[in-house]
Amino acid sequence: MPVLNRIAEFHAEMTEWRRDFHRYPELGLEEHRTAALVAERLRAFGVDEVVTGIAGTGVVGAIRGRGDSGRAIGLRADMDALPITEENDVPWASAIPGRMHACGHDGHTAMLLGAARYLAETRNFDGTAYVIFQPAEENLAGGQKMVEEGLFERFPMEMVFGLHNWPGAPAGTFIWKAGPIMAAVANIEIVVRGKGAHGAMPHQGTDPIVIAAQIVSALQSIVARNIEPVEAGVVTIGHIEGGDTWNVIPSVVRMRGTARWFRPEIGDLLEERVKALATGIAAAFGAEAEARFDRAYPATVNDPEATALTVRAAQAVAGEARVIEMPKPTMGGEDFAYMLNAKQGSYIMLGSGKGPDDPQVHHPRYDFNDEVLPIGASYWATLVEQLLPRRG
Repeated sequence: MPVLNRIAEFHAEMTEWRRDFHRYPELGLEEHRTAALVAERLRAFGVDEVVTGIAGTGVVGAIRGRGDSGRAIGLRADMDALPITEENDVPWASAIPGRMHACGHDGHTAMLLGAARYLAETRNFDGTAYVIFQPAEENLAGGQKMVEEGLFERFPMEMVFGLHNWPGAPAGTFIWKAGPIMAAVANIEIVVRGKGAHGAMPHQGTDPIVIAAQIVSALQSIVARNIEPVEAGVVTIGHIEGGDTWNVIPSVVRMRGTARWFRPEIGDLLEERVKALATGIAAAFGAEAEARFDRAYPATVNDPEATALTVRAAQAVAGEARVIEMPKPTMGGEDFAYMLNAKQGSYIMLGSGKGPDDPQVHHPRYDFNDEVLPIGASYWATLVEQLLPRRG
C-alpha cells in the first residue's frame, strides 16, 4: 500500500504548513506561535480534544475512532528550531535572525498534522490516537518535561511512537533498529583558571590556553585507552573561549563539549575520566580547573515488539525493500528517550535525502524535503489503523 490517496490530495497544504513553520522558527519552550497554529488546525480538523500548555508549549490532540475497544496509542512530533543562522536562499527561509529549522522539526510537525487530519476525517480505527506535539527537543528535554507533567497519566496509551527525518538515506525509505538506536548525551563544561600575563613574558603567568590544549588532547585518550574497543563512546570539545588580543595571556579559558554512550557504565567512566583529567592536568601546571558533566538525555532504546509493529507499517507504505535495518545505532541524541523509558514504544527514521551532497541536520543550509511529507503522514495513519483495527 503506497501513500494514502486522501493524504496525497492535501500534500500541497502540508507543504504550505511546513514552509510557514520554517519561516517562523521558535526555540525550545518558546514555540508559542507554532503551538497556537497546531492547536488551531487540530480543532479545524475536528479532533475530539485539544489540550495545550503541557510542558509550557506542548499540545496533545485526542482522535477517537469507531468502536469501544478502549485501546490507545500515541504519535509524537517535535516542534522546536535551533539557534543557527540560515544560509538558504528560498522564499520560506527563516525570517528570524539567528534561528532556523535545521533539524526538520517543521516537517515532523507538518506530517503529524497531516496524519491527524486524515484520522479525524476517516476514523477507520477502533480506539484513540493521541497526537503529541512536543516542545524543546533540542537540549532542553521537553520530552522529559511532558512525562513529568503527567503525559501518560492524562492520556493513557499502550505504546508511543516517534519519527525523525534522515537526510543521509534516500527519500521515502525507512530506517529502523530494535534496541539502542540513539546515544545517551552529556554536556561538558571545563573552566581552567590560571594567571594572566603579558604574552612576551609567559614566565610571569600560568597560561590556561596551554593547559586547555593539554586537556583537549588528553580527553581523546579516554575512549581510545579506557573503553573496550567493541563499546561505543565519544568525547568531543566543540567550543573554546579565552583571551581577547594577540599579546595577552588570559587568566581563564572555558571549554564546552559533549559526551555520548549507550551503556550506563560507559557514561559513568566518561564522567570520572573527564573530571579527573581536567583537574589533574590543571593542577600539574599549577592552575585550577572545574569540570562539569551534565547528563542531558539517556540512550534511546526501542522496544523490539513495538519496533516490529513500526516495520510492518513502514513496509505497508514504502514496500519491504525500502524498509532497512540500521547496521549500527547513531551517536546522535534524542529526548524521546524519556518517553520510551516511561512507555513501551519505538522510534524510526524516514529517509529524506535528495542526493549525496545534501546538507545534513544542524547545517545552516539544511532544509526539510517536502516530497516525503505524505509518506510520513501515511506511515502515521497506517500505524494507527494497523494497531487499532476495527472489529467486524
